Amino acid sequence: MAKRHPNEADNDVRSRILKTASSLFYKRGVRAVGIDLVIEEAGVAKASLYRHFESKDDLIVAFLEVADRNFWIAWDLVAETHASDPRAELDAHLLWIGQRAGQPNYRGCAQINAMAEFPDLTHPARKIAKAHKLEMRRRLGVLAKRLGAEDPDGLAGKLAVLINGAFVSSQMFKSGEATGLLREAAEALLCASIPKPA
Repeated sequence: MAKRHPNEADNDVRSRILKTASSLFYKRGVRAVGIDLVIEEAGVAKASLYRHFESKDDLIVAFLEVADRNFWIAWDLVAETHASDPRAELDAHLLWIGQRAGQPNYRGCAQINAMAEFPDLTHPARKIAKAHKLEMRRRLGVLAKRLGAEDPDGLAGKLAVLINGAFVSSQMFKSGEATGLLREAAEALLCASIPKPA
C-alpha cells in the first residue's frame, strides 16, 4: 500500500475536523457545541485541532465559509441552466430552495442561525453571514433587472425577505408545500413589480 504524502494526511485530518464540527454546529447550534465535543466526535487529538484551527471562532468561520460556498455553487448551477430566461431561473431557484426548506431535518439557514447566535456585529461569524445575505440581495437585484422590474432593488429586497422567511419558517410548513408557497408569493411580487406590456 502506497504511503500518503504528509500534507495529504494533514488535509484529511483538517477535513474530518471541519466536517464533524459543521455537522454538530448545524444540528445543535454553534454556541452549544464545545471544542472538546468536536475533538471527541472527530477522533483527533486536541493538538491536531489547534494545528488547523487556532480557535473555535476560526472553526466557526470555516464552517460558514463552506456553507456559503456550497449555497452559491447550487445557485450558479441553476443560473447557468436558465441563463437566457430570468423567469425560469427565478422559478428554478424557488424550487430548490423550497425543497431544501421543506426537508423534515432542515434546521434553517446556517448564516441566519449564526446571526441569531452572534449579536455582536464585529464577530467574524456575523460578518460572513451578513456578506452572504448581501450577496443574495445583489444577485436577486441582477435577476430583477433582467426581469424588467421598475424598481429592481425593491423587488430584490422583497424576494430576499420571501426566501429568508422560508428558511426560518421551515418547521411550520406542511409536507411538500414550501415550494408552492414560495412560487405563489413570488408570482404576486412579480405581478406588482413588473410593468405589463402596453
